[in-house]
Amino acid sequence: MNDERVETIVDGKHVRLVRRGKWEYVTRKNTTGIVGIVAVTDDGKMILVEQARAPVGRNVIELPAGLAGDVAGHETEELATAARRELLEETGYDAATFEFLADGTASAGITDEVICLFRASGLKKVGAGEGDGSEQITLHEVPVDRVRTWLDERRAEGKLVDLKVYAGLYFATT
Repeated sequence: MNDERVETIVDGKHVRLVRRGKWEYVTRKNTTGIVGIVAVTDDGKMILVEQARAPVGRNVIELPAGLAGDVAGHETEELATAARRELLEETGYDAATFEFLADGTASAGITDEVICLFRASGLKKVGAGEGDGSEQITLHEVPVDRVRTWLDERRAEGKLVDLKVYAGLYFATT
């Protein structure tokens, strides 16, 4: 399949709709990767973020996450460096270490995105977080043993939960 020609159907500012054979899918422009961060404080709280997501028209509870290589002048940014930057940007936390956990597809039927999960350890609150100025992010610090119940409560309020949070919870407890 990879030897088939990729044809651009629509070329947007941030994404491109392409066709490979008979299959149409979306690819991001100007990135080298996507990172998600599993971060648990020393006192056992999982760091989660919440933000409005236009495609689903609702607030979504997520792991801190973001793109690598999308900042001008940093096109070759390493994934671990992007994970550190995104954690700090979205949550105000820095970490002593970042450990690669796993990578995998987000939704292989519609996008070519591969997300790399990192564990952030030795967390220290050093700033406000809240995003890069274009984002409106709410920080949540939830005791790991209450995350499932807390997520159920948020879902009952009409919020959505990104499935990567459940993967992150698995890694937070192993």
